[in-house]
Amino acid sequence: MMTDKVKIFSGSSNIPLAKSISDQLGIPLGEVTLSQFDNGELYVSYGEPIRTCHIFIVQSLSDPVNEHFMELLIMIDAAKRASAKTINIIMPYYGYARQERKRHPREAISAKLVADLLDTAGASRIITLDLHTAAIQGFFNFPVDHLTALDELTEYIRSKNIENPVIVSPDAGRASTAEKLANYLQAPFAMVVSNHDNHTGEEKMHVIGDVKDKTPIVIEDIIDTGRTLFNVVEKLVEKGSRDVVVAATHGLFSQDALEGRLNHPHIREIIVTDSILQQASRSEKLTVIPMANLFTEAIRSNIYGGSIATLFKNRGI
Repeated sequence: MMTDKVKIFSGSSNIPLAKSISDQLGIPLGEVTLSQFDNGELYVSYGEPIRTCHIFIVQSLSDPVNEHFMELLIMIDAAKRASAKTINIIMPYYGYARQERKRHPREAISAKLVADLLDTAGASRIITLDLHTAAIQGFFNFPVDHLTALDELTEYIRSKNIENPVIVSPDAGRASTAEKLANYLQAPFAMVVSNHDNHTGEEKMHVIGDVKDKTPIVIEDIIDTGRTLFNVVEKLVEKGSRDVVVAATHGLFSQDALEGRLNHPHIREIIVTDSILQQASRSEKLTVIPMANLFTEAIRSNIYGGSIATLFKNRGI
């Protein structure tokens, strides 16, 4: 690709991240009008020619998720009708990812539907970060660059020189990521498992591994309402752990989770990325790790050619 034919645009979900990416690339953020009619319908119009251009649209499916998704689809459609050569979606947070399979009869697989709608609208590629499950890549009929924030999170955690750490997976689903982090930091590994009591209806948690007098580092992909993390922290402290550090890629913080459940006396720090726009002032415990450099390098790999795998420092762990 010729760099003069590359343009970066932002939806309304995370303009600061898009601006950081464009600054690092040395490409001005493109002009696009995003507005609403009085009845709530969305309107998109590009303010500059994009014919035969390779465009990159930055949009996370954060709250309000449906509005941001519809805005993205209209941006894709407008770009297609303006004869953009390729339409590349930078979606730091892929919404609906937790609905990636049927757990009960007559359920939708919404993560697949999102992929189909992006394809139908005219997207050429998606660059995304820490999908809820890597298998979602198989839902797409076009290329997926699946990035991970694990390097950035672990580098930050290592810089804190946490005394006597233990890496904790809050459930079986995060065990693989937690094990990678434990290997990288050369720290022990523990896991919290939940059992549902059919007689009492209670959810009982058990800790596998030694956390007594250790500092747990709980690794997650998404923090939503904070209910699970709250229960995990309570169980770890009950088992004699020190105050807990929480790390996750995507901080949704629904239902005022940050000011409520996660304002826990035994949570020392909450580390998330800027995949979703955060206001660090919401909590003195919140640390936000920037991801613009990772996305910038992924865009450069697509512009100039190269391997996305080179972006993962610790891919061998």
